[in-house]
Amino acid sequence: MKKFVSLFVLILLSASAWCQSHPNYTVIVSLDGFRWDYPTLYNTPHLDQIAARGSSATMLPSYPASTFPNHYTLATGLVPDHHGIVNNTFWDTQNNRQYSMNNPETRFNPAYYLGEPIWVTAQKQGVKTANMYWVAADIPIKNTFPTYQKLFRQKPQLTFEERIDTVISWLRMPEEARPQLVMLYFEEPDGTGHHFGPRSLETKRKVEYLDSLVGVLMHKISRLPIADRINLIVTSDHGMTEISDERVVNMHQYLKPEWCRVIDGKTPTSVFTKPEFRDSVYNSLKNVPHIHVWKKEEIPAELHYGSSDRIGDIVIAPATGWQFAEKGAGLKGAHGYFPQEPDMQVIFRAYGPDFKEGYRSKGFVNVDIYPLLCYLLHVKPAKNDGQPARIADLINHPRYNDLWRG
Repeated sequence: MKKFVSLFVLILLSASAWCQSHPNYTVIVSLDGFRWDYPTLYNTPHLDQIAARGSSATMLPSYPASTFPNHYTLATGLVPDHHGIVNNTFWDTQNNRQYSMNNPETRFNPAYYLGEPIWVTAQKQGVKTANMYWVAADIPIKNTFPTYQKLFRQKPQLTFEERIDTVISWLRMPEEARPQLVMLYFEEPDGTGHHFGPRSLETKRKVEYLDSLVGVLMHKISRLPIADRINLIVTSDHGMTEISDERVVNMHQYLKPEWCRVIDGKTPTSVFTKPEFRDSVYNSLKNVPHIHVWKKEEIPAELHYGSSDRIGDIVIAPATGWQFAEKGAGLKGAHGYFPQEPDMQVIFRAYGPDFKEGYRSKGFVNVDIYPLLCYLLHVKPAKNDGQPARIADLINHPRYNDLWRG
């Protein structure tokens, strides 16, 4: 009997040691612009199934709640003010030019991307990664690319179904070549939400289509030999709110051209003033309805925004659903507003061996995703703004507590 007990203990210890040296696989999916309450507004049985099988939460984006800032935050665990991508467009004061996600000259320049994305952190520590279209993965940040990737700029782009098949092919690789982290990006329902609004029939159809794709991914994962070792995370970068061209504060009614050096960005807008006219700009805007106006150093601390030299002397943030612009954008949905606004918040769903079953978290902030990924991959995180204590309750049998410290 003693021999049997000793052998059983030895087996458990060996299994534990093997698990510690062979962490589970993680697939993280971003559905761009997928608001936290879409599963309550529309029919999403597969996302509901993930919540039942694993853990779920409402997650806050970082400010501003827009695509490039928040996808890079998800990858680095840094707020935009610290990783440098402070908006989808911003003024580069050092080179006197505009960074734009649509301008290849700036979009693919690694000098703009501060911090360390998870694929760099992982690969520095011997962990292979694969990437399907995630923001900044196609840029040589710290002279590093993911082990395997598909480039968003390569045409024709893969269909959503082809992206899933490619992810599955990566997970079917021989063990020695197989990536432990796979990142998958879909650019919807963001585009549909912009054009038709978050509560439209078109957005309903797109959300339900994306949910069906999540179901396809889940089914194909379930057929893999390593299915019981795969964590699946589904989340997003920002939400979406309804806008109208009737809710526009015309910037040119309040800003004189001779006061400003550069006006850049939307929701928020940065104004780089001429020094002698900084107070003139502020005083002209401070009492205007439907906008918030701050001097850079007076931006509320909870936004974690204002230390970067890519942010203007004066920052104007429209109230939710309003636009600060020369004219309306001609769209029915927008984002970029305060993370505390419910319409800006996003889904988090996760299941797999490292997540609790049927657990609803009180919620957290997207800077916490990077340390979570580091924990799942058993790698030491780079410096980040995450607070792992906010997501520790999601984890099934926490271990390696030293990995929480960045």
